[in-house]
Amino acid sequence: MPTIIHTADIHLDSPLRNLPAYEGAPVEAIRGAARKAFDGLIEEAVSRPADLLLISGDLYDGDWQDYNTGLYFAARMARLREAGIPVCIIAGNHDAESRMSRTLRLPDNVHILPADRPGTVLLEKIGVAVHGQGFSAPAVKNNLAARYPDALPGVVNIGMLHTCATGREGHEPYAPCSLDDLRARGYQYWALGHVHQREVLCENPPVIFPGNIQGRHIRETGPKGCMIVTTADGYVSAALFHRLDRIRWERIDVDVRDAADAHDAVGAACDETLRLLEENSGLPMAVRIALSGRSAVHDPLSADPERWLNQLRLDLLDAGGGAVWVESMEIRTASPADMEIIEDSPIGELLTLADGIASDPSLMAEMDGVMAELFKKLPKEVRDALAGPADDPHAWLAETARGVRPMLLGRLLGRGRPR
Repeated sequence: MPTIIHTADIHLDSPLRNLPAYEGAPVEAIRGAARKAFDGLIEEAVSRPADLLLISGDLYDGDWQDYNTGLYFAARMARLREAGIPVCIIAGNHDAESRMSRTLRLPDNVHILPADRPGTVLLEKIGVAVHGQGFSAPAVKNNLAARYPDALPGVVNIGMLHTCATGREGHEPYAPCSLDDLRARGYQYWALGHVHQREVLCENPPVIFPGNIQGRHIRETGPKGCMIVTTADGYVSAALFHRLDRIRWERIDVDVRDAADAHDAVGAACDETLRLLEENSGLPMAVRIALSGRSAVHDPLSADPERWLNQLRLDLLDAGGGAVWVESMEIRTASPADMEIIEDSPIGELLTLADGIASDPSLMAEMDGVMAELFKKLPKEVRDALAGPADDPHAWLAETARGVRPMLLGRLLGRGRPR
C-alpha cells in the first residue's frame, strides 16, 4: 500500500523583501521558515516512511544568488536516497527562470521529467507510473495536459502538472486545462502545482493543489503543508493534508465600534490576536490587523496610526511572548459624525466611486496595464523594495485600491493635510 507525498511551490530561498523590522520582531525566523518547513517535509518522508515524493513545480524561486540553494537541496535529496525514497519533479514557471539549476547534478533517486514533451517514470517496485511535463520557458500558455499519455494498466497512474487549471485569481494563466482534460487521461491522481492555496478540484479521481509549504507574505494566509496520499488495490484510498509551516500568516479583522477609547480598541485587537494564537496551538504568527466600525475612536486612531501600531506591537510582545509579528495595522474605522455629513453629498458619491474601483474588473485591468508600465521604468532597487507589486501585481493593485477610501475621506474632511 504505497504512500506518496505531494508538494509544490516550495520557492526555496525566496527573498522576503521589505520586511519592517522592529525591536523584538522575529525577522530572521521568518526568513528561515521556508527551509525549516522543507526540512520538516524531508523528515516526514523519512519517518513515515513514504514510498515516493512528488514536487509539482516551482521548487526554486528563479535563478539562485549562489550555489548554496542547490547544495542545500541536493543534500536533502541524498537523505531521501539513503532512505530508499524516489523523487519526481517537474519544472514550474519560476524553475524555468533558473540557469544555475541546470548545471547541478542531483542524486540518482531524483527523476526530473522532461520540459519539451510529456514523460513517464515507471516505478515498478511500488506499482506507480508518474506522468508529467515541466515548463521549458517562464510563460507556458498552451494546454500541456492534452498531450499526456493514457494510463498504463496494472499500476497507479499519477499526473504531475504545473497549471492555473481554468484560472485562479492572482496567478498567471499558465498551462490552462479543464477537469475534463485531466479526467480523460484515466489517471488515479493528479498532483497539481502553481496555485499557492490548497484546493481540491475533484475527489474522484483526486485532483489537488496542495498549496505551498510555507506562507511568504500576507496574501498566503492559513495553514500550509503537503498532501499525504495512500493507495490500495490500484486506487487512491486517502489524500490528507499535513501541516508543515513554521510561521502562520493571518489577517485579523477587529470591530471596534464599541471601544471606549484608542487603548480599548488596541486591547481588542490584542485579545483577538491572542485568541487566534491559542487556536493555532501557539505556532508563531505574522499578522495584518484591520480595525473597522463606525466609532468615536476613529479620530485618535487616524491622527497617529504609527503610535497605535507600535502600542499594539508592544502589547503583543508582552502578552504573546514574542510569538506574534505585526506586519501592519489598517485603520478602516469611520467617525459617526463624518458619516452623517457625507450621506447624500458629493463626498458620499466620491466614496462610492472609490469603493467600486477594486470590484470593477475592466477598470482594474486597465489600471494593471498602466501600473505594469510604470514599474518597468523604476530603478531595480525600487522594484525590489516593492514586494507586493513584484510578487502579485493583481492582488497588490486591488488591495491598494481598497486602501484609498480612508485616505480620501480624511483629506476631503480636512484631515491629513500638511500644515
